[in-house]
Amino acid sequence: MDSIAFIDGLERTQESIVRYSPESLEAFVESALRGSFSAAARQLGKTQSTVSTAVANLEIDLGITLFDRSQRYPRLTQEGQKVLGYAEEVLAADSRLRQLSIQLTAQVESRLTLVFSDVFQPDPGWKLLHQFGQRFPHTELEWLDAEGGDVIDYILSGRAQLGLLSRREQYPPEIVIQPLTHSSEVALFVHRDHPLAQREHNLIAELNRHRRIRISYHGIPSSAGPVWSASDYIAVLEMVMAGLGWAELPRELVALYGDNSLVELPVSGWPRSLQSDAVRRRDTTLGPAGLWWLDAFKALET
Repeated sequence: MDSIAFIDGLERTQESIVRYSPESLEAFVESALRGSFSAAARQLGKTQSTVSTAVANLEIDLGITLFDRSQRYPRLTQEGQKVLGYAEEVLAADSRLRQLSIQLTAQVESRLTLVFSDVFQPDPGWKLLHQFGQRFPHTELEWLDAEGGDVIDYILSGRAQLGLLSRREQYPPEIVIQPLTHSSEVALFVHRDHPLAQREHNLIAELNRHRRIRISYHGIPSSAGPVWSASDYIAVLEMVMAGLGWAELPRELVALYGDNSLVELPVSGWPRSLQSDAVRRRDTTLGPAGLWWLDAFKALET
């Protein structure tokens, strides 16, 4: 296809792409972003054949080959790379339209449950809660703390409608992810009188000789050396302040709730930045109150 014909076709596509189903566009975008039809199928909770058929039908409708299938994994063609941006825009517009329709027509939730990882402090000054209370005075709000896989379990079980947690490589197909720009810095902390605080060299080798205090949530990997655990970061923080061991702690949490007894260990590779994701069930539609919180999460500064 020559460049002039392609540009003409792309302009016609931009004008008429709304005719194509969101399902086919979503299958195309997910396949492009994840590098395979099978990975896209897992993310969308569909079969691989359903996804590949949807993409093939989109190619027929557009008259464009979107993927080069000659290798083990499909790769975007030059035309596919250009169409990808248009498809993402259409899906984003479709999502905004659906959210607007919910806000305009749906009744406000009588109850909303949010679940957060303490790694992130989205509302340290309680400003968002004050704003939410003014905007939705009749909505009962429940604020839960959980970590990692436990956040996912709360969402999957329907116990919570919206969650905030550290970014993961994979999510269950029933989960919809909203990547956020908000992040948290996690560093290693210990009481100033702890032996580790007195050392300046070979700290990495010394860590496993001393008790580590960590979060005890579902799916956490095993650790070398003696370990104590607690159910939330506040409890971990208090145990470290009591001189019971060292721990990975969010800097913001230490600044808010710690005291002058804590020191940050200068270990190579630390602190580490953790990106955040907002998550919800794919088959659950957020109401106006839930959408308000999702927008608030999106607006959080890094």
